[in-house]
Amino acid sequence: MPTTDTSEKGLESLIVSVLTGRPVSDTTTGPRDGRAPYGGAGYVPVDARDFDRDHALDLAKLLDFLQATQPDVVEQFELTADTIKRRKFLARLRDEITRRGIIDVLRSGIRHGPASVTLFYGRPTPGNVQAAERHAANVFSVTRQLYYSKDETQRSLDLCLFINGLPVVTFELKNNLTKQTVEDAVQQYKRDRDPHELIFQFGRCLVHFAVDDQEIRMCTHLQGAASWFLPFNKGWNDGAGNPPNPHGLKTDYLWKEILTREGLTDIIENYAQIVEKTDRRTGKKKRQQIFPRYHQLDVVRKLLTDVGERGVGHRYLIQHSTGSGKSFSIAWLAYQLIGLRREGARVFDSIIVVTDRILLDEQIQRTIKQFMQVSATVGHAEHSRDLRQFLTAGKKIIVTTVQKFPFILDAIGDEHRGNHFAIIIDEAHSSQGGRTAAQMNIALSEEGAEVDQETVEDTINRIMEARKMLPNASYLAFTATPKNKTLEIFGEAYPEGGVVRHRPFHSYTMKQAIQEGFILDVLKNYTPVRGYYRLMKAVEDDPQFDKRKARKKLWRYVEHHDHAIRLKAEIMVDHFHENVIDRRLIGGEARAIVVTGSVAQAIQYYHAISAYLQERKSPYRALVAFSGEREYKGRKVTEASLNGFPSKDIAERFIERPYRFLVVAEKFQTGYDEPLLHTMYVDKILSGVRAVQTLSRLNRAHPQKHSTFVLDFFNDPDSIRDAFAPYYRTTILSEETDPDKLHDLKGDLDGYQVYAWGQVEDLVSLYVGGARRDRLDPILDNCVARYLQDLDEDGQVAFKGKAKAFVRTYNFLASILPYSNASWEKLSVFLNFLIPKLPAPREDDLSRGILETIDMESYRVEVESTLDISLEDRDGEIGPVPTSEVGLRPEAAVDYLSNIIQEFNDMFPDADWKDADKVAREIAEEIPAKVAADRAYQNAIRHSDRQNARIEHDRALDRVMIELMADFTELFKQYSDNPAFKRWLSDRNFQQTYSEANG
Repeated sequence: MPTTDTSEKGLESLIVSVLTGRPVSDTTTGPRDGRAPYGGAGYVPVDARDFDRDHALDLAKLLDFLQATQPDVVEQFELTADTIKRRKFLARLRDEITRRGIIDVLRSGIRHGPASVTLFYGRPTPGNVQAAERHAANVFSVTRQLYYSKDETQRSLDLCLFINGLPVVTFELKNNLTKQTVEDAVQQYKRDRDPHELIFQFGRCLVHFAVDDQEIRMCTHLQGAASWFLPFNKGWNDGAGNPPNPHGLKTDYLWKEILTREGLTDIIENYAQIVEKTDRRTGKKKRQQIFPRYHQLDVVRKLLTDVGERGVGHRYLIQHSTGSGKSFSIAWLAYQLIGLRREGARVFDSIIVVTDRILLDEQIQRTIKQFMQVSATVGHAEHSRDLRQFLTAGKKIIVTTVQKFPFILDAIGDEHRGNHFAIIIDEAHSSQGGRTAAQMNIALSEEGAEVDQETVEDTINRIMEARKMLPNASYLAFTATPKNKTLEIFGEAYPEGGVVRHRPFHSYTMKQAIQEGFILDVLKNYTPVRGYYRLMKAVEDDPQFDKRKARKKLWRYVEHHDHAIRLKAEIMVDHFHENVIDRRLIGGEARAIVVTGSVAQAIQYYHAISAYLQERKSPYRALVAFSGEREYKGRKVTEASLNGFPSKDIAERFIERPYRFLVVAEKFQTGYDEPLLHTMYVDKILSGVRAVQTLSRLNRAHPQKHSTFVLDFFNDPDSIRDAFAPYYRTTILSEETDPDKLHDLKGDLDGYQVYAWGQVEDLVSLYVGGARRDRLDPILDNCVARYLQDLDEDGQVAFKGKAKAFVRTYNFLASILPYSNASWEKLSVFLNFLIPKLPAPREDDLSRGILETIDMESYRVEVESTLDISLEDRDGEIGPVPTSEVGLRPEAAVDYLSNIIQEFNDMFPDADWKDADKVAREIAEEIPAKVAADRAYQNAIRHSDRQNARIEHDRALDRVMIELMADFTELFKQYSDNPAFKRWLSDRNFQQTYSEANG
């Protein structure tokens, strides 16, 4: 009785059986006389003996194809006999593939003598019978155990796929059941497959696959040990690998879906390409072959299918991690959306790509240039006149920036308002709602060409409709870190547990990207640095100051003090030399970035780092990046004057010698993708999405980059972990924003009687009617007078906070609610005029002058242990858009200077602490941060009064202290055994956290 073949040969047979539709026992060889009927995935099995090693092609199948489609070529070059003409033709074909690559040869054919020879017929347009026949004549074939080498004649490939006799895909197969894995296949390519062999030379095949029954990896350029293999897996549980397959092997999607006749034809026509890049350091041009990663292919195909089935007017959110190749995904999507048809008609007239990245514009043009005449297709719209010209000239893809987008679209002529658009947003921002969306939508909508003879209600209705997502546009938003607004606007809604949640249409998570090696884990080597300092009173008397504001000013004074900056700069420089330069990381080319909290601090760091580099006699130098002009030590400076070259050249010059440090204030913290960036020194607060975006500057992969390093002088590991957690896996919106909050806010605002509804109606009527400014101000000034006269200070703060909350929430909800409310729109218009006129309550700065009363006595910093911050393996969940108003201002807590300094220096009562500095840091920063992050406490602050918030605070503090019991035994003992200490800590912590949450 036969048993299952679990060997490598058995896997070969299985793959060929599926590709050809033949039984496993009949896959070793195929007919040598002509083409077999297509079965399975549309391939025919062929005999390895037909392979011509001199020219790296299957001569029999090449002749079959040419005889069926271009018999005159066969006759003209005497291809059926071994003649000089045939040898010249085959040599010409070999040389053209070497020069141009197999992709271009398949797409464009070759010219030989007077003849143009087609080597592949692409997919026909519907109804073109002749083109369909030619496409059907393509010969897709598969060969087992291909003996490819002229010199080492016994070396063979497990499998090779051919199109019309030309090799396009190679395989090395392994089987886990025989104790060999995909890694063994990778090593076989690296060790045993000489990249100088004709079939393995650059551009001669589309891709080389290492495959086992669990995973797939791919490489487009074999370079021996330097070959870079990338995963080609579906992903499983938001991470690497492949899901269980109830119908076969985990990896059979490769030969059942990806490499079918239809699938491979699609990749050749719309994805695979060779791009030419200029090495920024040497100036030399280098070619790179691109084959789509699985998630790129998957998202583009799924989007095209969904849009083709549902038509125009839908929204899609694509959550793809940084380093996932979004530029190519967007370029491939934009190009294919141009030609997308539904029921015989073109779906879109124009594709508009909104981005902040100039590089994406270049990528789109470079990508599309290989598929069609790019000058007639793509345009970059910097001005409104550009957009008009592009649309009139028939350009199909228009790239513009987020900033220019609404203003450009506002200028579109009436003749384009009836068109259909696909709007692709690179790094979706919540600003796509509200006023920006209204400007965009009025420009693109089918309505709105005629606005004469409108009543006020007509105008209000038109504005409300313009705020909504357009029915004649589809929105496709790409982002790595979706915020709650982004998820609610663009995400897919689905019911769960009695609420409506939102999720992305497609995701390629940070978890998967890290596990697959597309990006590096920036939290793997995270090292916090703690600062310890002592201040002293520099005046004889003991003045009083506001404790809360004074503490912030003291901290700023300490951390910006020249001595502190110099000490931290020395730590950075020494660390970089000893741990990065001396270890020759990234082949000795690693770079570092210093993230600062202000322009003034960036300039200080730039000078301190530069001075210390000179003292060390280091060959390296620093650059600085900030916006605008600043005064430093009596003279005006800019980044250009400090660096010695224009600002636009910073990114290019940074990777040149001798530059190794880039000191930044705000700039280069998002969208900067430099693989040589290895180390980051952080001296500013980072939280939420900004923390993820900033630290992710380090994650870009490089063949010689195997680690990253973060040295953080400001943030604690828990806050960084909390910032990354929602984006590690697929991000889910926990529930939709409740529109009834607008009813509640409007009711509260009406109740303050700052305005009468008749005033709202009158102002809106005047505004939409184009009345002069001096007719609006009397109405607003009357309301301001009532605000000042009738409301006390707390009432003024509450009214203004609720007014801002109403406008913010309405601007967001108006774009996605299925219904409109004219009173909301009118109140929004009214409040947008009123809020800027409402004066803020007068607030004396009771901390003024404190910096003149103190001196720094000592300052030291201590580098702590390097941590591997592990993220929880669960879906990231973020809450809905907050609709609560800004709370009351915290009252100033005035205290004597001596007491403020004492608390700032000590921050704990007298006790026999073993590690006073560490305990002080825990009390002053760590405990408040952890309590403030407690969800129950946060909800109480937002939705309840101070008394209930205090109750939740004390519960949260108890939980935090229990967590600290193991690491801070003495601190926990004081808290549990000493009522006075517990009351002091609780009062202090509540005042700090509640004030900060409401201030």
